[in-house]
Amino acid sequence: MARPHVIAWAACAVVASAAGAAAATPVWSAILRQEAGWYATAEAVEVAAQVMRYQAPSGGWPKNTDMARAPSAEVLAGIAVGESGAYAPTIDNGATTTPLTLLARVHATAPTPDAARAASIRRGVDYLLAAQYETGGWPQSYPLRRGYSARVTFNDNAMVNVLELLRAVARAEAPWGDLGETTRERAAEAVARGLEFILRAQVRVDGALTVWCAQHDETTYAPAPARNFEPVSLSGAESVGITRFLMSVEDPAPEVQVAVRSAVAWFGQVAIRGHRAERVRNAEGRYVDLVLVADPGARVWARFYEIGTNRPIFVGRDSVVRYDLAEVEQERRAGYAYYGVWAERLLARDYPAWRREERDL
Repeated sequence: MARPHVIAWAACAVVASAAGAAAATPVWSAILRQEAGWYATAEAVEVAAQVMRYQAPSGGWPKNTDMARAPSAEVLAGIAVGESGAYAPTIDNGATTTPLTLLARVHATAPTPDAARAASIRRGVDYLLAAQYETGGWPQSYPLRRGYSARVTFNDNAMVNVLELLRAVARAEAPWGDLGETTRERAAEAVARGLEFILRAQVRVDGALTVWCAQHDETTYAPAPARNFEPVSLSGAESVGITRFLMSVEDPAPEVQVAVRSAVAWFGQVAIRGHRAERVRNAEGRYVDLVLVADPGARVWARFYEIGTNRPIFVGRDSVVRYDLAEVEQERRAGYAYYGVWAERLLARDYPAWRREERDL
């Protein structure tokens, strides 16, 4: 494969057109989905400046925070002292990887280089490298906090997001540019260790490989629980992102190929066929329930499957395992994704394409 285009980190004054840039500051949830030219605009540079103010002393960023806006004095105080508070740095919900990627895009295209921005990016990459366990996984929060956030976290693609970012750093791909040989080597080694963790954590049932839990023990690799309604299980959601990451590995070793084929076979086995998930709204338009509706030809997957039986399981805030979603409290049924079509494109398009590439290896 051809080496990716490299941007010299010390000279990243590539001027891009501002045509098509948004008239107003994008909402934070869409900050990485803007047209390429937007990241070179004065507005993007200003957003990047605000993002840097949210960076914790350790180098990470908090979650569930609109970083496109200037932080309040209260928020700044929480970031300055709060490695364990509401603004603690984390990789959950796209935290750290999203602001770090934004900074890299702006830095690679802004008309004027900025030393502070470059330093912020380096601190962010160093944060991700420092957070990795010796066994290869990443905790949800770092510095480590007590409880489930110390477990290796696949939930919401947290660890996969980190692996993809560090792989791009290791390859000096745009927009990361060349952060130096030492950083590239550290990033490549971190990705290799992360891949090893994934392979060792894949759950075996009666000797057969299946998929992954949303969280795993950082030492034993075993599936681990998180919040009260997130039990030890096989994940019909997070396992899709993990499988796609494995499929993106160049020149995959036999064990990687086996892991992919085993995961895809499991998704095919546990699909709930002839149904689709439908959210129910009340008269005011608010979601009040999640139900399965008969739909010939459709298929859907449960978020959680019982290890050993592959039965869909549903857990509310009382941590009681149930086999019927209707028995879970209404607040959770309306507020959590117990069903989804996560594996549909993987099985219908991505895996067949990977198999064709695999035969050409």
